[in-house]
Amino acid sequence: MLRFLTAGESHGPCLTAIIEGLPAGLEISVEVIDCELARRQVGYGRGERMQIEEDHVEILGGLLYGRTTGAPLALRIENRDWPNWRRRWEKGELYPLRVPRPGHADYAGMLKYGLDDARLVLERASARETAARVAVGAVVRQLLGALNVTIGSYVDSIGPVEAAIPDLPPEQLWARAEPSDLRCPDEEAAARMHAAIDDARGAGDSLGGTFTVMATGVPAGLGSYVHWDRRLDGRLAAALLSIPAIKGVEIGPAFANARRRGTQVHDALYPDPAGGAQRRTNRAGGVEGGVSNGMPLVVRAAMKPLPSTVSPLHSVDLETGRSAETQYQRADVCAVPAASIVGEAMVAWVLAEAVLEKWGGDRIEQLTVDS
Repeated sequence: MLRFLTAGESHGPCLTAIIEGLPAGLEISVEVIDCELARRQVGYGRGERMQIEEDHVEILGGLLYGRTTGAPLALRIENRDWPNWRRRWEKGELYPLRVPRPGHADYAGMLKYGLDDARLVLERASARETAARVAVGAVVRQLLGALNVTIGSYVDSIGPVEAAIPDLPPEQLWARAEPSDLRCPDEEAAARMHAAIDDARGAGDSLGGTFTVMATGVPAGLGSYVHWDRRLDGRLAAALLSIPAIKGVEIGPAFANARRRGTQVHDALYPDPAGGAQRRTNRAGGVEGGVSNGMPLVVRAAMKPLPSTVSPLHSVDLETGRSAETQYQRADVCAVPAASIVGEAMVAWVLAEAVLEKWGGDRIEQLTVDS
C-alpha cells in the first residue's frame, strides 16, 4: 500500500514527509523534485514570503545511490523564514491570536482542539504544508513517468476573468501555460487577470479562480466500480478537495454536462481498427463508472479567495467576547497558479496509488502494465 504523511508548521524549522510503499529500484532525481518545488513558488499575486523561501528537498532515508531501497522515503524541506520567527518567539513578540479569521481553519480548529490561540491552528493549516505534498508528488511522478504517464495543468479563470481555452492537445496547452506567470494559455485573458489581481491588491482583497489538471497516457482500468471508496473519480475529488481553499471539483466538463441531454454528453464508441472500441470525444474526462477508460484524465478545481485579506473582516475577540476585526496575516492576493501545481501533485499521487494497486510489486522490475 502506498501512503504518505507530512509534518511541520508554516514557520517552523522545516516540513517533512514520509512516503511508504514505493517499489525498490525506482530512480529518484532530487533536481526533478526541486524543479516542482520552484514551480509552486511562482505566480502573479503571490506574497512576499516567496521572496524569502527557496525550497530545496533533502532526502534523509530510503534512497541509496539514487534509487529507492523499499524502505520509507524521508523528505525534508527547510523553512528559510524560521530564523526570523525563532527570534520573534524568543523575544516574546508572537502574542496569541484571539480573533479568528472567517474562512480559515482558525475558529473550527480552536473548537476542535480546545485551543485559545489561533496561531496554533494556522501554523499547521497554512498552505505552506503543500510544499511537502508537491515534493511527494514529484517523487511519484517519476514512477508514473516510467509508464509514460504525463501530468500538467493550466489556469482557466481568476476572479471574474475567464480564459478562452483553445482546442489543443494537452501537451500544447501546458506548453502555452508554463511560461505564463498565471499559468494561463490565453495571453489576452492573462492580461485581464493581471489587472483583476492588481485591483484586488489595491482594495486590500483577494481572488480565487479555477484550474484544470490533465494527465495523458493513463492506462485503462485504474480504480473500480465495485465499492464506493475504490472509485477513481471519488479518490481524485477527495485528493483535490484536501488542498487548502479548494471548494469544488469536476471530472471533465461535469457542470456543463449537467445542463445538457444525455445524447449530447456521453462519449459514443466506434470500432477501433486495432481491435476493440475507440472514442472521438472525452466529455467523461477519462473516467467512466469510477474506472479510467484510457482517455486523457481531465480534472478541474475551484479555489475560493484566500481568507487572509488586508481589509479586515468582522469577527469576535474570543478573550473578551466582544466584536472585533481580523488582523492581517501575511498572505497571497491570489494563489491559483500555485494551487494548480499542488493539484498536479495530488493527481499524480492518486494515479500512482491506483497503478501500484493494479500492477505493482516490491521491485520496480515487477511493475508491468497490461498491453
